Amino acid sequence: MPKMNLSHLEASLLFALLCSVVLGIVTKNTDRDRLMYGLYCFACFVGALFGLGWLMYLGHG
Repeated sequence: MPKMNLSHLEASLLFALLCSVVLGIVTKNTDRDRLMYGLYCFACFVGALFGLGWLMYLGHG
């Protein structure tokens, strides 16, 4: 089996995508609500990812 070499950003985005899909499927009833909630969750994950990344960058220097 080939090895996957993902950067930290790629792994975080993959995690955000998979979690958003699961949250959308599990929590909502209609397909439209699932899609909208999944996109909302993905946007929140990515926003938190970049926000915390900048916070760590600024706190380190």
